[in-house]
Amino acid sequence: MYRTIQQTLLGRIQALLSSKYEITLTQLAVEQPPSIALGELALPVAFELAKRLRKAPRAIAMELAEALNGDLASLPGVASVEVAGAGYLNVRLDRAAAVQSIAADRHADLGGAGFRLIEHTSINPNKAAHIGHLRNAILGDTFQRLLRKDEYKTGYDVGVQNYIDNTGVQVADVVVGFTELLGKDLKSVRELLTELIETNQRIDFYCWDLYARVSQWYTEAGVAAEELQRRKQVRLDTLHALEHGGNDIAVIADIVATDVLRRHLDTMQRLGIEYDFLPRESEILSLHFWDAARKLMIEKGVLYQETEGKNKGCWVMRRAGTDGATEDSGPDEEAKVIVRSNGTVTYVGKDIAYHLWKFGLLEKDFGYVKFHEYATHTCWISTGDMGASDPAHPVFAKADAIYNVIDSSQSDPQNNVIAALRGMGYTDAADRYTHFSYEKVALTPRCAVELGYTISDEDKARPFIEVSGRKGLGVKADDLLDKLTAAAKAELDTRRPELTEDERLVIAGQIAVGALRYFMLRFNRNTIIAFDFKDALSFEGETGPYVQYAIVRAANIFRKSGVTEREALAGLAGADKLTELLGGEEGGGIWETWLAVSRLTAVLDLAINSAEPAHLAKYVFQLAQQFNNFYHRFHILNEMDAERKALLLGTAAVAKREMIRALGFLGIEAPAVM
Repeated sequence: MYRTIQQTLLGRIQALLSSKYEITLTQLAVEQPPSIALGELALPVAFELAKRLRKAPRAIAMELAEALNGDLASLPGVASVEVAGAGYLNVRLDRAAAVQSIAADRHADLGGAGFRLIEHTSINPNKAAHIGHLRNAILGDTFQRLLRKDEYKTGYDVGVQNYIDNTGVQVADVVVGFTELLGKDLKSVRELLTELIETNQRIDFYCWDLYARVSQWYTEAGVAAEELQRRKQVRLDTLHALEHGGNDIAVIADIVATDVLRRHLDTMQRLGIEYDFLPRESEILSLHFWDAARKLMIEKGVLYQETEGKNKGCWVMRRAGTDGATEDSGPDEEAKVIVRSNGTVTYVGKDIAYHLWKFGLLEKDFGYVKFHEYATHTCWISTGDMGASDPAHPVFAKADAIYNVIDSSQSDPQNNVIAALRGMGYTDAADRYTHFSYEKVALTPRCAVELGYTISDEDKARPFIEVSGRKGLGVKADDLLDKLTAAAKAELDTRRPELTEDERLVIAGQIAVGALRYFMLRFNRNTIIAFDFKDALSFEGETGPYVQYAIVRAANIFRKSGVTEREALAGLAGADKLTELLGGEEGGGIWETWLAVSRLTAVLDLAINSAEPAHLAKYVFQLAQQFNNFYHRFHILNEMDAERKALLLGTAAVAKREMIRALGFLGIEAPAVM
């Protein structure tokens, strides 16, 4: 409702500016007054016009207010427009009409045409997912929920992809662990994987420890330099074997990486995170995506071979504004190397090829086979065996917009891909390419100790402790979820002993997921966050459980009243009585909750356009606060006036409805009880 009125109002003001002053303003700021006593919307448009019209802002505001008040019929939901201060336009809403509209669930729509491709998670399939991966996956999953079509909004066609680097150095390292540290060949690796399944051990957990051992093996103290050099060469040889394929080393990498990937999907599904397509780097290599991209880049004049200087023999990417040479006609030493002099393609080169495919600009495509079945859809994976490709596969490329959820340390490679697109003349694609960056996740010292790590007194005084799977200081995602669930269940065992064990376990899982997802979303993406069990699980403060508990509190009202939420909304008084009930200080206290509820679509729009889910997390917390204030101020069940009680029950109903919706977009469920 709020966004509907806002859009109508802005459209009317823009028309006025055009007809009255022959001025066009494409963007108009809208604020909220410090108190609803001053109205529900405040527009500083007169201040923007003052210099251009050479008039005092208040004089301009008076002219605009007169014109708007003279045609309120064109502004449904607006009661009046007033001038405040030095020239603000303060807009008062028709509270009764707004309540009726909100109760009927009328709201502005969101969405449009075009295919949005979101890539997130992208964990190297060499060990278990850790806490840092969770921030990536939760951000990406939440954003796709904001964009995707659902019962609330038209939304967009959305595809979620999880890029699998199954030929990179991390996978090579774990293969070195199997072949060098454990002395296993292909046959014995297969036997080990079977044994792990039969003994109910997870391959991703097994590889977690093995990967840490390999990392230490490469730089082991006290080992002769010649041996360390041999180990380094083993790593390089293994990496080359993976890239070339067609050998036992590559097969070991494939079966291990695939089994680890399946465990990753299991882990993410615990958090409600699902995927549509899993493109693998092995197919980008085997299907020669880069060869097609290289040819296209050369044709477009972006890629050239350097003949002198430090990059001699390399294929480098021409920088914007240069012709490949510096002012003294020497080589461009700052040009980005795409293909090394030994013929190997850099990460950026493969990424350029991959993103040309995403936009449908590459004359190549993957083969597709079904990989995993979710309750509502199939997750597909790439294959290089085109004969096995399922012709019934959906289209996963030809995106109209791309969002890559990748940590901020990867800004330079991401910018290089965008530069390549621009250099090739695909400026529209470059403009629709968003690096959805985020900062790392650390642990508070208290949390590190609770997880069993021994930290120094110096580290205990730090604001956070960095985690590193390579160094063995990390938090497996599943372990974290298990600990959160156990802590939530211990609380429920005390609070809700009347529930069955299974019921308490289900609710504990909902609380744990809510706590974790909300903690990862409440901070702006580019803020380093330090995870803490106690902070995340608290029922007080800005947490997921706080919002969940507000919903449970609202549900209890209806359980005790004997009235359903639908009946409460249908039983609201007529417009005249609502106007009376919503007037004055007491009525204003009720109206504040309706006004907060009405802002959901506006907040969703803001979160989408800014690519910042934290806006929605902040909003649902504030809505829960507003509802709790309402709950404590008004004694709903004891209210004797029937029409006033109906309004109070309706207020609780819409607050509960929108809190559940907002949490749903954050990927969080509302428990029945807590």
